[in-house]
Amino acid sequence: MITTVEPATTPRDPMRIALVLVVGMIMATLDQTIVNVAINKLSDEFDAGLGTIQWVVTGYSLALGAVVPTSAWLVGRFGAKRLYLAAITAFALGSALAGFAWNVESLIAFRVIQGASGGLLMPVAMVILLRAAGPDRLGRLMSTLGLAILVGPLLGPVIGGYFVDELSWRWMFFINLPLGVLVLVLASRVVPDDAPEPPRALDWRGLLLMSPGLALVIYGVSAAGESAGFATPSVLVPLLVGAGLIAAFVRRSLTTATPLVDLRVLRHRTTGICAVLLAVFASGYFGSMLLLPLYFQVVRGESALMAGALGIPVALASGIAMQVGGRLIDRVPPGRYLPVSIMMALTGFGLFVVQLDADTPYWAMGAAMLLMGAGGGGTMMPLITTATRPLSREQQPAGSTVLNMISTTSTAIGTAVASVTLGALLPVAGGLQALHAMGSQQRADLAPALAEAFQHTYLIVPALIALALVPALLLPRRRVTG
Repeated sequence: MITTVEPATTPRDPMRIALVLVVGMIMATLDQTIVNVAINKLSDEFDAGLGTIQWVVTGYSLALGAVVPTSAWLVGRFGAKRLYLAAITAFALGSALAGFAWNVESLIAFRVIQGASGGLLMPVAMVILLRAAGPDRLGRLMSTLGLAILVGPLLGPVIGGYFVDELSWRWMFFINLPLGVLVLVLASRVVPDDAPEPPRALDWRGLLLMSPGLALVIYGVSAAGESAGFATPSVLVPLLVGAGLIAAFVRRSLTTATPLVDLRVLRHRTTGICAVLLAVFASGYFGSMLLLPLYFQVVRGESALMAGALGIPVALASGIAMQVGGRLIDRVPPGRYLPVSIMMALTGFGLFVVQLDADTPYWAMGAAMLLMGAGGGGTMMPLITTATRPLSREQQPAGSTVLNMISTTSTAIGTAVASVTLGALLPVAGGLQALHAMGSQQRADLAPALAEAFQHTYLIVPALIALALVPALLLPRRRVTG
């Protein structure tokens, strides 16, 4: 268990700290959403199919999931502030490398470097904020941290679309360099200093079980698209081996004295329920983010800039709902609040799927997207607040690590499943590569069949969100403070 050793420092305003941390998170969320809108362009640029180019997104998410388990140990070993500043520096350098990528393989490799550093930003920021805030203000401060999830998805697709259409996709990554410098200056001044803890051995055995296990599971899911099913050895072997490694990791985490990730925090009933809810909801909600800009570009023939702009209703509603939800969860029991926000997301995705075709009016899609975003934003930060509230100060780094590991892993798996499903359903041999080679009239003739492929792929999302209602209904229906 981690114990905190802190020097005597002058108290800092938690809201000021939260606002500085938001700037760093905006850099990471901008990067993720910018890339989503460029997938179609990158596929054409590098002559890569969807099964390959999706690794630009999935590889990033996978690296996030692989490094998050080490964040609690790293916080103890180096201190939260120093680790946060180092992660910002590495993320900016990884962005520069990605901007200079010369083929799809190098781009994926540099995106993995970005993910490995970006994976530390959210859990370390959460530890800093949890230590600065008391439990009574936690919801409000966590919703402030969630501003990054408003600004990134709101501006990222539009900025990315502009870069792709008017400049070069490389500027999607170069933009992180000035942002990184700004974050380093602000955070070094505002985030309070903290001392490293007495050295604790890193659980190398746990790390060697967890990271390869996640990689093999996600690789197996992605390979299923290329093999047109799960019944081939190239798919089954990595899936089964990966699942076995993860199971061994869980067993070790529950039995060893100093685990890589202390899964025993999930023994808190509320935290454990929230972890299950988070896994299901994040895999559906965030896993679908790849699909929306692709739909607008592939089916409706929009530019990358327009595809980014058309996604604004989701981001705007998400950010506003996040601020409202972060304050409500400080007053309303989670068992009463979260089922309502999840139902809102379910209603939005249901309406979106029902009307999705090749010529749906954009205003009608926008109305459904507002509900989708409001439900998602109104669920995520209140859910994390609910999960971390019962934890003691000593358990907070482990709790933050577990929740971020679940979120990033679920997002990576959800993204892989969505891309695999869409690739299998596209009504043309050769997938995106074949579509890029077609004339505009040929693509227009295919639009109804392409829209049907997206519609059937999107069915995964409301199914998962509906499943998330089950654990949500098990949460406390009266106010619990600890």
